[in-house]
Amino acid sequence: MLRPEQMSKVSVTGSKAVMADVIETVHQLNLLHVSDYDGSWDGFSPGDPVAGAETASDRLVTVRSIESILDVDDDDAGPARIVTDDALEAELASVRAQVNELDDRRDELRSELREVEEEIDAMKPFAALGIDLDLLSGYDSLQVVVGRGKRPAVEGAIADADDLAEYEIFESEGVLAAFARPAPDADEDALADALVGTDFAAFEIPDAEGSPEEYVGELRHRAQQLRSRLATVEDDLEELKLDVAGFLLAAEEKLTIEVQKTEAPLSFATTENAFVAEGWIPTKRYSQLSNALQTEVGDHVEVEELQRASFKSGSHEPWIEQISESPGEPAATSGRGPDESRARPAESDGGEKEARADGGSAVVTKDDSPPVVQNNPGAVKPFEVLTNAVSRPKYNEFDPSVFVFLTFPAFFGFMIGDLGYGIVYSLIGYYLYTNFDSPGFKSMGGITIWAGLFTMLFGVLYGEFFGLHLISEYLWEGALGLSHPPIEKGLSPGQVDWALGWLAVSVLIGIAHLNIGWILDFVETLELHDFKHALYESGSWLLMLNGLWIWIFSDALRGTSPAFLYTTFSTDGVIPIGFNGFPAMEVFSIPGVGPITVPLLVFLLGLGLLVVGEPAESIEFLNVLVNVLSYTRIAAVLLAKAGMAFTVNLLFFGAYESDGEFHFMTSYGPEYVIGEYGAEAIMFPGLVHGGAATILLGIIVLVVGHLLVLALGVTSAGLQAVRLEYVEFFGKFYEGGGDEYKPFGYERRYTTQD
Repeated sequence: MLRPEQMSKVSVTGSKAVMADVIETVHQLNLLHVSDYDGSWDGFSPGDPVAGAETASDRLVTVRSIESILDVDDDDAGPARIVTDDALEAELASVRAQVNELDDRRDELRSELREVEEEIDAMKPFAALGIDLDLLSGYDSLQVVVGRGKRPAVEGAIADADDLAEYEIFESEGVLAAFARPAPDADEDALADALVGTDFAAFEIPDAEGSPEEYVGELRHRAQQLRSRLATVEDDLEELKLDVAGFLLAAEEKLTIEVQKTEAPLSFATTENAFVAEGWIPTKRYSQLSNALQTEVGDHVEVEELQRASFKSGSHEPWIEQISESPGEPAATSGRGPDESRARPAESDGGEKEARADGGSAVVTKDDSPPVVQNNPGAVKPFEVLTNAVSRPKYNEFDPSVFVFLTFPAFFGFMIGDLGYGIVYSLIGYYLYTNFDSPGFKSMGGITIWAGLFTMLFGVLYGEFFGLHLISEYLWEGALGLSHPPIEKGLSPGQVDWALGWLAVSVLIGIAHLNIGWILDFVETLELHDFKHALYESGSWLLMLNGLWIWIFSDALRGTSPAFLYTTFSTDGVIPIGFNGFPAMEVFSIPGVGPITVPLLVFLLGLGLLVVGEPAESIEFLNVLVNVLSYTRIAAVLLAKAGMAFTVNLLFFGAYESDGEFHFMTSYGPEYVIGEYGAEAIMFPGLVHGGAATILLGIIVLVVGHLLVLALGVTSAGLQAVRLEYVEFFGKFYEGGGDEYKPFGYERRYTTQD
């Protein structure tokens, strides 16, 4: 779980005469993550695409273009089918012609409709003006302008113009129409020139007759005709889509496979007569690859395991083990005897490479890192999406997905802690998991299911169902006879010790979580370097973290540290495990400073190691305090979400206080409470106990309020839990940046070879 699948770099070497058969076999296996040849070997060059690559690529572009026009998606696929080359060429040409014709017609209609709609918008001012369109143009002795502006400014500008003899202005709904008779020697644009610089925006006068309303009516009728024709074309396209979607998806798959195969030699190192293909494969699948090639090609190809990537950890490149013949994992297959098998050394030092055409050489392709195949069980798989959201793990570092699986749902469930909300979250997760094919949606569904299950678990322990204490009343108090549920959230005045106790619990969670992170970093550094580096880089932080917090929880600081650190877990505390704090463990005392205890010395020892080994990091030594305190957000969100649910139920049911506890009025009204406890006990009478209008308002408040709590549970509890994983936990040991395993091959969905 913590390590990916082990990967081996293999070489497939053979004559170009069998290259096509090798490509076909390797593609069907879908196992080899091909490494690209970088062109650095004398006598070798990148291979050329197989004949037909350009044609297949062009057809693939055509198919994807048609799919885009028709908006084809995976749901439109029919049963898997066989697509022959002849059928592909003939049907694709026919479909392309039909689609292009309909698409061109659709574009024409859309363009024409857009022009008509723009013209309708342009006619709105003329309709507001109410003057027939033929009266606004066509004069020999009058100049006319129509537009929007301020009448005083327009009128003043026209009156002051020397080239205009007479004028008249009509106005309606802010639209102005100015008619003016120019002087005999005036310019033909005298009226427009007079309005330059004024607050006036002129409209283009349409070349039309009749009233604007009639003209707009004609335009609207034209637009309706165009929409009808456009709908007909779109219906034709939709009908065509239903007919050809299955073919297009199958054609795309066939052409994608064909392009992969024909362009594969581009990654190979080739000579005039031979080729070398290299890549990464899961070590346990090496025999499957070699046996398949031996069966299909025989002695014409040699398969050899060149390197086996070790799980040496750290920020450096993976340590590559040189491979020679070993039991159960043959270093070479057909084409050479056991005595001829030889290892190919990994060129990690950048030294000069040597190549031989028979394959007995160093690695030919670039020295790339092995790709990562995360190796987690089914329950953990969905949580890989949270890890990969930061970055895919490097091959040589721990995959933290299993720790996210163990902690994220627990953090979330602990903060929400309600059976009703948990059921809803689980149902949402189940819907996402079962109704979407996308790996991302399925993963988020799995995560939501786990988060919902833990929310249900803590909800039962808290005794809450949508914020009501129904489980506590009927299970813990009713059926089991307890005075209260095993744990409480601490909202009531009499439960304040629980609220403080959750702060102490959050601190302990943080200490444990950070310990795991630095222990993983210690192990990684130990594997990569040695104990000294691990002690300086990680052990120092472990010593500081545990030394500081044991000191804080010890009697040495009793009276200085908050009292709840000592009382929460005491025999009389809310979580009675008998812990009253660590003993002081005093070693000696410094006058004016105070007692020096063992935990404090451990902290100082860790700080000293950090200063010696990683001096640049020593300025961040208080992270062991700050990072742990960051986990108190768990308790804060717990109380905040509980308070929101309590407020929603308070508004609907009403509540009263008695003996330091809050009680909802679910089965009786305020009158009963006043009679039993007095009017001062009532916190809020409850909307449900009012008239019909307040009951209706209360139902809205109840439903919307709990939906809001559900939504904020994701944005607060979910995001805060993710933040603790990413910032506090991952930051101790995780970098990411691994390469995804992308084997050469294709998983058929729409085509079949049978």
